[in-house]
Amino acid sequence: MRQTSPFRKTMALVNEDGGISNRQLGIIGTGNFARALAKRCILSGYTVIIGSRRPSQRQLSAIDECLCDVELTTIADCIKKNDLIILAIHAESYKDTLTSLASMFSGKVVIDVSNREVPSRTQSNAEYLSTILPHAQIVKCFNVISAYVMDTEIAGGSRRVFVASDNLTAREQTSNLARDLGFVPVDLGVLTSSRKIENFVLNLFPGWKVPLFLTFGIFNLWCLYIVYIYFVVKTAFRWDQLFVKVLNKPLCMTAITILALTFLPGNIAGFIQLYNGTKHKRFPKWIDNWLKVRKQFGIISFVLVFSHVIFSVLLLSPTYYRSWFQPVTITIPANLSSDLKLPMVSWMMWKGEAACLVGFIAFLILCFLALTSLPSIGESLNWREWRFVQSKLGYTALILSVAHAMIMGIPGWIKAGPWKMFGSITFLSIQLPLLVLVLKLLLTLPCVSKRLRKIRRGWERNTTKTAPSSKDLSNEKYRALTSGCGCSNNSQVTNCCGAPNHSPDSKTLLPISNCDCSVV
Repeated sequence: MRQTSPFRKTMALVNEDGGISNRQLGIIGTGNFARALAKRCILSGYTVIIGSRRPSQRQLSAIDECLCDVELTTIADCIKKNDLIILAIHAESYKDTLTSLASMFSGKVVIDVSNREVPSRTQSNAEYLSTILPHAQIVKCFNVISAYVMDTEIAGGSRRVFVASDNLTAREQTSNLARDLGFVPVDLGVLTSSRKIENFVLNLFPGWKVPLFLTFGIFNLWCLYIVYIYFVVKTAFRWDQLFVKVLNKPLCMTAITILALTFLPGNIAGFIQLYNGTKHKRFPKWIDNWLKVRKQFGIISFVLVFSHVIFSVLLLSPTYYRSWFQPVTITIPANLSSDLKLPMVSWMMWKGEAACLVGFIAFLILCFLALTSLPSIGESLNWREWRFVQSKLGYTALILSVAHAMIMGIPGWIKAGPWKMFGSITFLSIQLPLLVLVLKLLLTLPCVSKRLRKIRRGWERNTTKTAPSSKDLSNEKYRALTSGCGCSNNSQVTNCCGAPNHSPDSKTLLPISNCDCSVV
């Protein structure tokens, strides 16, 4: 059954030799994803044939007028007419729909776009399909793209599609199709990788669970400490100030702690490599997992810093930050009967201005770091630029954050004395960042950085370079002279070639001659 239209277009492309050839594929299924995929293929210059179990009951043009020129036929006819077939039906229907038609798929490329409802480590839908269609070239692709993204150009979301198949030619053909449709193919190799592809869409923020739970725990610990020192030990705030004024303190303390945790694993990894004397020994699992979530820690830290900046701007007044502003003294003359109109102007002190300046610069650097973490911007940077931004500027932001906390805390430390300062929230919050900076300083020392650089370039502590002995050189000459000989040892050379002087221990090494396996 073919639907026609007076506005029908010919989907043809010009070959390299100037001839005309149609690009054609078949799609089995008439659901939302199948129709969106068919529409995108048509707009990309493909001729599409859709196969359905009940083609007479389907009216594609009634759903989308762009599909009015699509040939709608039976599944068997769709298979017969196409060498590239996209299977857009549920995996539960594979056996009933395709078993009787398995022989027709022989040698054809079949792209599976289905997804699972629960993760599986034993068998993917694509592997299950390969057992039903053993003579077809099964490819897993397009399952990470929703029907909405497939149908709408302005839709957000990733444009990457993963490709997996046991057949290299089928993977290349599918990758070319993905590029034609406007996606970026990522080749994951054999069909076993389809398990990872199908599980990918079922993961909820992979890599974020541990950083988020750890952030939540650290935030709660700082909150409990704030409540203890400001509401239990002494009453410094009212309970109605808990929502912004008090909450802003654990917010900034958690932000600088998480920022320190972003850079700490890199320093620990450097010392582990120095201890092992090689880069080829695998890191412990805990540090390996920690290194993999540094980006998540950095983004969480930026969000917390951004929230701290907003809260601080809301509270920026002499009422909340008394130590930041000059005190105002009002003198009222005696025996005044008229109303008093006294202008009140309070200027910010050096502490407030310095804290604002340093904190603002640190915030700008963190904004730049967050922007470069976006794939569209990060991909435009080369390795040196990316390393400069994420490492050099990252540590600069950490140093400025510590300086911001110290500017706010040092006057209070001096006033409180050497013992009470250890309970200050500013003093406690910078201990971990200071540890990170000290470790980084040790790694940048010339004697340490030189050794670490050698290790990361492949040097190993227990390997020594020795000069070859005379016997080794003699053996090398011997192997060079007999490289074309089929003899495997010295006695075979003597017996086969009749050349006893070719022994490695002989002082005279003559080329083998008059021998079937000789080298002249």
